[in-house]
Amino acid sequence: METKERKLHEHGFVRLIDVMGDDNSIADAARVSYGKGTRTASDNRNLIRYLVRHKHTSPLEMVEVKFHLKLPIFIMRQLVRHRTASLNEYSGRYSIMTDECYEPSEEYIQPQSQTNKQGRGGELSDSWKQSYKQKIYGAINKANVAYKFLIGNNTPHGGLSRELARTVLPVSNYTECYWKIDLHNFFHFCRLRMDSHAQQEIQDYAKVMYEMVKPEIPIAAEAFEDYSLNSISLSRMEADVLQYVFNTFPEMQSSSGFTQNITSYITRVKNAEDIDFGMSKREWKELEEKLK
Repeated sequence: METKERKLHEHGFVRLIDVMGDDNSIADAARVSYGKGTRTASDNRNLIRYLVRHKHTSPLEMVEVKFHLKLPIFIMRQLVRHRTASLNEYSGRYSIMTDECYEPSEEYIQPQSQTNKQGRGGELSDSWKQSYKQKIYGAINKANVAYKFLIGNNTPHGGLSRELARTVLPVSNYTECYWKIDLHNFFHFCRLRMDSHAQQEIQDYAKVMYEMVKPEIPIAAEAFEDYSLNSISLSRMEADVLQYVFNTFPEMQSSSGFTQNITSYITRVKNAEDIDFGMSKREWKELEEKLK
């Protein structure tokens, strides 16, 4: 296949190097279980949607996607968390690191979220944004100057070893990698990293990666969006809450009542003193978010 490429942020990029397999590969792998050969495209669609809907994931592993990525080290660390992938990364022991570093644009500069300990949220004044941006730039510039001094060849011994010199570089420094993963685990990566709770920068990469792969496996991608990406799951307690609401408030049985009043009814049940569903404040909030 022809390599797809898209520039991302100031210095990064996403390149889709190869897709090994397609929707037919998934369907054929599933049919081998019961000795049936390839059928029509409509049969393939029904089968793949059944597989994704019921979480029969091994046939999806017959398809693999391979990327060449250039991204900041702090985003690379989040990519590495997906341990089912195979990867090879640029080596700062063997090669000289680039002086390119990620600097957030103004719309990305936000304060620490008051509700999410690992995220950002809210607004800052333009003056504070500029102040923070200057501090980030200053720290990056000092680190790059120190690195170039340490690896410099203007000393009798030729400079400090590259593996030690790189320790002064910030996690905003760019790295590159080849990253390969099967489709089942790629979909899992996309669901986690395209979520609005994920860090914005990894969302940016994941969304581009998904949009590049989607045309190569359109039936599987459609099923993923319908049954995973844009679906919700309910815990036992959440299902009990909804069942209680429907039984206690008959007006909820109309579709208009459900869409207009569900959140207010959930709040009434949450604040009731005579019933306990065993849910924490965070779980109640998550249920309300699911039903918006």
